[in-house]
Amino acid sequence: MAMLDGIAPRWPRFPRHARTLIYASIAQLCLLPCAFAADADLQRARALIAEGQYAQAAELLTPLAQENQADPEFNYLLGRASLGMDDAKNASTLLQRSLEANPDSVDAHLALGRAYYALGQYADARIAFQAVLHFDNLPQDLLSQVQIYEQAARERLDEGERLTHFGYGEVGIGRYRVNSTRGTDAFGGGDRRDVFYNARVGGGLNYAFDDGYAFDGSLDYRFRYYDNRGTRNDSDLRWSAAGSRAFGDNNIAIGTRGRVSYRGNADYRNDVGAFIDYVRSLDSDDQLRLGAEVRRRRYPQGPLRDRSRTTSTASIGWTHAIGEGNASFSVDVHGGRNGATSRPDGDSSVFGATMNLDYAFNDHLDGFIFGWWERDSFNTDALHFHPDALDEGVVLRRKDNLYEAGAGLIWGFAPRWSLRPEVLYIRDQSNSVGFNYSSIEIWMNVRRSF
Repeated sequence: MAMLDGIAPRWPRFPRHARTLIYASIAQLCLLPCAFAADADLQRARALIAEGQYAQAAELLTPLAQENQADPEFNYLLGRASLGMDDAKNASTLLQRSLEANPDSVDAHLALGRAYYALGQYADARIAFQAVLHFDNLPQDLLSQVQIYEQAARERLDEGERLTHFGYGEVGIGRYRVNSTRGTDAFGGGDRRDVFYNARVGGGLNYAFDDGYAFDGSLDYRFRYYDNRGTRNDSDLRWSAAGSRAFGDNNIAIGTRGRVSYRGNADYRNDVGAFIDYVRSLDSDDQLRLGAEVRRRRYPQGPLRDRSRTTSTASIGWTHAIGEGNASFSVDVHGGRNGATSRPDGDSSVFGATMNLDYAFNDHLDGFIFGWWERDSFNTDALHFHPDALDEGVVLRRKDNLYEAGAGLIWGFAPRWSLRPEVLYIRDQSNSVGFNYSSIEIWMNVRRSF
């Protein structure tokens, strides 16, 4: 049919929702080249960072920062580039921003821990690392721990290693004094002083799987040799193996640990148990810890055999970074039960607490003090000598208060070498004479980390 003169053709009219869909599709098609370009820039930045070319990666990414400030991958890559150029302050800001959008990124947690370490915020660094890394049998001081974590993070991020490790060896000399108490005097051991030589060697490994899963294991062997022939030489082998899972700011580890200890007179004590540890980073300065363990302590033979027992404990702890993030204060409380024992005093309920204050002055010097207390209450009446009685046997239920207090200084005098003077005070108080004990130990060790 011929079109009427003067009448323009009419295009089909789509419903409003269809028009909106068409316009959105056209807009997405127009933006596709930009998206492809941005993705290509990120891929190029990843490659540059993997090659250690941090300045080139930063030069590529910086012009895109404004429109990508909410992109977790972009902030992570620019943070890694900043960290590689020794701009740890900017790196920490970018990595925190990345984790706010994607808290499950293991690499971002590791990189943030490294940024805090570079800034001297060692307590903050440990909190960041422990959200995704689990190691057992670490040194007691903050600085040594965070250096081990930083080495593992560097191997993972810069070298692409799934298997990371740490190791150490140390030797030293010390002096041991048993103080005079009614308990030690009763058995002829009060006010005894000995010089000892000690050695320690061990290490650990961590293998990272995908999606935050990991496996870790550790070995730690300690030995003491005393000058006095009447004093037993001590040896102690500790081990652990666990699987862990990092998710968000949380890390949960389930595993087994144990130890074999020489007790003198050809007697040994064997410990083996299962544990679960949960760590949550509340913020950059605070960490919550929960734990539970069931452990069997067995004396295979000898006069201590009736002390074999099963211990079930649970604990809760909190760590707070203080100062400029280079110091930490922590407190832990625990409670549980010792059962399945043949001791004359029967089973016992236990509860106690630990406090620790650690100050890292710089990356070469660290100092710490700690205190530990535990109360053991037994459930069976037995015949003992009471401290307030004049050598009279009385029937009582034994109650022990156990105390430990110590302090140490760590001085890194050369790369991977440190000098470690430490002092430890032990006091066992009991309503039974035979279980009262007190000693002071002081020693100086040289440690080599590798």
